[in-house]
Amino acid sequence: MTILEKILQTKRIEVKQLLMEECVVSCETLPKRPSLFETLQKSHQLEVISEMKRASPSKGMIAGNTDPVAQATAYEQAGAACISVLTDSTFFKGSFDDLASVAKAVQIPLLCKDFIIHEVQIDRAKQAGASVILLIVAALDDMTLQRLHNYATNQGLEVLVEVHDAKELGRALAINAKLIGVNNRNLKTFDVDLAKTEEVAKHFPFNENRVFISESGIMDAGDAKRAAAAGASAVLVGESLMRSASVEDSLRSLQVPKAGVPL
Repeated sequence: MTILEKILQTKRIEVKQLLMEECVVSCETLPKRPSLFETLQKSHQLEVISEMKRASPSKGMIAGNTDPVAQATAYEQAGAACISVLTDSTFFKGSFDDLASVAKAVQIPLLCKDFIIHEVQIDRAKQAGASVILLIVAALDDMTLQRLHNYATNQGLEVLVEVHDAKELGRALAINAKLIGVNNRNLKTFDVDLAKTEEVAKHFPFNENRVFISESGIMDAGDAKRAAAAGASAVLVGESLMRSASVEDSLRSLQVPKAGVPL
């Protein structure tokens, strides 16, 4: 069984539990956040989606005792375009509570990063304060992908649709995804290769009203320049920022000019 299959097996159990729980919706109004799509589209620099990530299946514990609010605040102050919060508990040691805490502390777009397979997870993400959710093409059949994309957008959420190759890009385009991210990490083996971004970029319709994002494996300015050269408008970065002694220096080093923007 691949790592992705193990995660999805656990998610199906979690969804059953969520459906059995009575969810109390808070009356508290969370701040209206800027559009991630518009932020990335307008920017002349490679923007950074900074991730609150305690652990991963491939690296084990990365920063287990991190306070999500302190980390997210540091990201916002350093100039992140968006904060990604992992809400998977079994494999990444995150939670919807982390997301809700961060939502109260920052004003920028907020991504719920999880393996979403059911509408109830989208409901929980929105209730916790997310303005963006992640849908992973490799984890969903076409009908479910379209249904969940429609459900989230009808709720006023933005959707980052994650692909791994040209075939999955085709599936993302078929549901009219606007925010498309290439995960440089193979979810079956968890190996990372930045060439994934370059491969998918060859097939990406940059002339259309869409945004291209490179996810995973971005460790330094050289990696950021490589992603920008391929046409990325943003990079999603977790591990290197979580381990950094200076979030501000590390994040700013990744804000290189976009392709076609002179130095």
